[in-house]
Amino acid sequence: MSFSQLGLSEAIVRAVTECGYSTPTPIQQQAIPAVLAGGDLLAGAQTGTGKTAGFTLPILHRLSAATRAEGAKRPIRALVLTPTRELAAQIGDSVKTYGKYVKLNSAVIFGGVNINPQVTMLKQGVDILVATPGRLLDHLQQGTMKLDQVEILVLDEADRMLDMGFIHDIKRVLALLPKKRQNLLFSATFSDEIKALTDRLLDNPAMIEVARRNATADIVAQKIHPVDRNKKHALLAHLIKEKNWFQVLVFTRTKHGANKLVEQLGKEDISAMAIHGNKSQAARTRALAEFKSAKLQVLVATDIAARGIDIDQLPQVVNYDLPNVPEDYVHRIGRTGRAGASGEAVSLVCVDEHDMLKGIEKLIKQTLPREVVAGFEPDPNARPQPIQLRSEDHQRGGRNGGRAGGGRAGAGGGGGGRQAAGKPRTSSSQPGQPGQSQGQRKPGGAPRQDQSGARPAPPHRSGGRGR
Repeated sequence: MSFSQLGLSEAIVRAVTECGYSTPTPIQQQAIPAVLAGGDLLAGAQTGTGKTAGFTLPILHRLSAATRAEGAKRPIRALVLTPTRELAAQIGDSVKTYGKYVKLNSAVIFGGVNINPQVTMLKQGVDILVATPGRLLDHLQQGTMKLDQVEILVLDEADRMLDMGFIHDIKRVLALLPKKRQNLLFSATFSDEIKALTDRLLDNPAMIEVARRNATADIVAQKIHPVDRNKKHALLAHLIKEKNWFQVLVFTRTKHGANKLVEQLGKEDISAMAIHGNKSQAARTRALAEFKSAKLQVLVATDIAARGIDIDQLPQVVNYDLPNVPEDYVHRIGRTGRAGASGEAVSLVCVDEHDMLKGIEKLIKQTLPREVVAGFEPDPNARPQPIQLRSEDHQRGGRNGGRAGGGRAGAGGGGGGRQAAGKPRTSSSQPGQPGQSQGQRKPGGAPRQDQSGARPAPPHRSGGRGR
């Protein structure tokens, strides 16, 4: 099947083709016609499956088919809300790339940068706006935009929105939108909270899943290395050197823990940088750029900041600390095993984290293989110590390493909206298809602080923190 067969206009197909993409992924094959049909949509897909193109392409088609008269003031007709700056930047790049031959204006707004250029951009008129909730509310409070003509609303990475506490911000935004609109909700996992949000927001939605709920990609090799808590950094350095890992994404639970690990790796002559909420936007952008270009061997990240990491064929992901929330494990290892390539996810687990590990295995319905590394055997007499008492957690700024980029406390998630009228219509493809098959290619700014800024990327990936 080709993109033209999905009902997309010649101008959009042309732009997609010029980028080298010819075959839509399973999520795109199902989501694009559903969005073109005009109904609400609930789509479940793991990161790296092409879900961004699943909504950007049909939105471009629908809006370009009914463009406004030349010279007319352009109202915001499509609003895409994302939890993070990096993800907002990626989606904005996708809209520009695939909308290069249609007469639509787009803009991306997020915190952490000067708000004035955004105000100027909005005054010029915007058809498609990609935003993080905090900065969007800043603009609304200053009266620099209106949302009374929005036709399409997208909540991308809705599970992360809820996890980051954006529920109240989302409700405030929803109250300013027209009641009659198309709602599209995309999520990597389907928790009970997501189901509740769906009931409130979506109206008789079509439902699409291209991976088993809360599943991990089959092409990602997962492994547990039991180790004492005070030997984790030494084990990580050992693995990097012995296995000649050249591009490693390492997850820590806290911002302080990330900084400490970077220092420890530096003493082992391993180049490493950290990205988290206490880092400036410029520092995070630089670290990401060096990591993507393979100039940096190790990137240490907290869960929120890592959402902007979009790298083809990232070989290794390491859970230096297990996440507090099991679903975050799925998000973490989804950074590797993309676009049909294989990947490896290694978790360094100490006695303090055994309950966390049980929760993860229950969620993914797997018992992960254990492998003790010689010289790093854990002390069988070690007793668990509460995570909150560990020294590296004393400087926590929030759950999972703190609110990246700052902002008001308690901001995050989605909610509010129309009551669902009936059960979702279900359309499923085969599980475990995280990307293209071999031979295929697919598309994919005192203001509040925000995280932004990954490079332009095909819309089959997502990630970063934003407010």
